[in-house]
Amino acid sequence: MTKTDAILKTKGLTKRFDGVRAVDDLSISIAKGKVTSVIGPNGSGKTTLTNVLSGLAEIDGGCVVLHGTVTLKKIRPFDMPSYGMARTFQEVRLFEQMPVIDNVLVVLTERSVFGALFERHGAFHERQAEEALKKVGLWEKRGGLASGLSYGQRKLLEIARVLAVSAGRQMDIIIFDEPFAGLFPKMVKTVSSIIRELRDEGRTVILIEHNMDLIRELSDHVIVMDSGRFLAEGSPAEVLERRDVIEAYLGE
Repeated sequence: MTKTDAILKTKGLTKRFDGVRAVDDLSISIAKGKVTSVIGPNGSGKTTLTNVLSGLAEIDGGCVVLHGTVTLKKIRPFDMPSYGMARTFQEVRLFEQMPVIDNVLVVLTERSVFGALFERHGAFHERQAEEALKKVGLWEKRGGLASGLSYGQRKLLEIARVLAVSAGRQMDIIIFDEPFAGLFPKMVKTVSSIIRELRDEGRTVILIEHNMDLIRELSDHVIVMDSGRFLAEGSPAEVLERRDVIEAYLGE
């Protein structure tokens, strides 16, 4: 990978919790317009890395470099859109007592979340919400409360919100934190298609996932973490056959 290929880099990135380095001097590069999967055994630091990149955990050392020009030593969650970044969460976060469609419309505003609850959305925002909900197969559920959705449907709704905000604000980097966990096979196909479509549009996808079949199917590049540190990288075929990677998983 050349310097111009990397849309995101970490340089010596470190995050500590009570003296434990959950991310430990991590230096990696994420290629623009590709699906890069970050894998590793439980406790390897994958979700901590996504939380640092999205501002939910402070950077204790090192930095993040975006687009080869913007060096960040502090990231705040509400700054993500200005950096062209969006993400989903391993634990779904929805407005439970709002209709499904309003859960999408609420992210399509430039105002505060409180102000967005009372905003009258125009036809443009409504079309964005409709398109996103149709992509994930939830358009028929648009009028029901989010609390009435199944676990899998809730994950799809969160993905719909990311799709809607990404379409409206041209997000370049989208982080999926275990988007397939708990999904039925039909839902897995839907999310897989969405990830491919984002890549085909030139978006950069960072995928955190445990299912090795999906890693092989969707990834252009794989980065392996173990105990917060970089272990290996390469194509799925190369990385998943490495002895040190296999031993890291078996040692879990």
